[in-house]
Amino acid sequence: MRGRLGAFAGAQYRSGGMDPSLALLLSGSPDTYLDKASTIERIGDRQSGELREVQEEQRRIGQQRLEAAAQLADLEESRTAVARHKRVIESKLAEARRLVNAMPAQERAAFDHASRSSLRDELPSLSGSAPSSARAAAAVMAARQAVGRPYVWGANGPSGFDCSGLMQWSYAQAGVGLPRTSQAQRYAGRQIPLSEAKPGDLVIYRDDASHVAMYMGNGQVVHAPYPGAPVRYDPVGMMPVSSVTRV
Repeated sequence: MRGRLGAFAGAQYRSGGMDPSLALLLSGSPDTYLDKASTIERIGDRQSGELREVQEEQRRIGQQRLEAAAQLADLEESRTAVARHKRVIESKLAEARRLVNAMPAQERAAFDHASRSSLRDELPSLSGSAPSSARAAAAVMAARQAVGRPYVWGANGPSGFDCSGLMQWSYAQAGVGLPRTSQAQRYAGRQIPLSEAKPGDLVIYRDDASHVAMYMGNGQVVHAPYPGAPVRYDPVGMMPVSSVTRV
């Protein structure tokens, strides 16, 4: 639009910008001149309309630029908060690993067994039933393929995962889109009792839904535990279960 307006302005400049009255007096054919003048007037009206459109478009783009700048600022703030949260968690994990590594071998083995088996006796009976749907079965197969791959903060595969990234990637292989976070995944389907869990169901841990795993049957889940530990099987009662979601 700017280009068209510029070309029109250039043509006017090259014509010399002669006064219309003088141009009429000097014209050898007044009728032809008047026809041209009428055409030029119509062109001028069209150019005025295009000029208004350019101005309106500039205002719209300016508003979009302001909105985009505000969104970018929000994203940068969120990124900073996530990075700060990550540093705090990694610091706590490092301290926990240091304390565990300082234990005598016998105490360390007992601690590891207890951490994997807590609440097992309090859980209802769980069977190795079949997945609830074809898509759940496909997600289970994908999750099995991920066993052994490393935990990577914020990753959703295929070479590394965090807990919710593993769930998102596994169900993506089944053609199902899941939200990114464990808190949102809690509501990505129908909530069911733990006693009715089937392979492919999402097991949400802790009241804040800070961890998620996939039930695999026979009282086992697959999950990405924490930095330094690969995707692995663990008892479903390894930590307090908050809810179970069937996608």
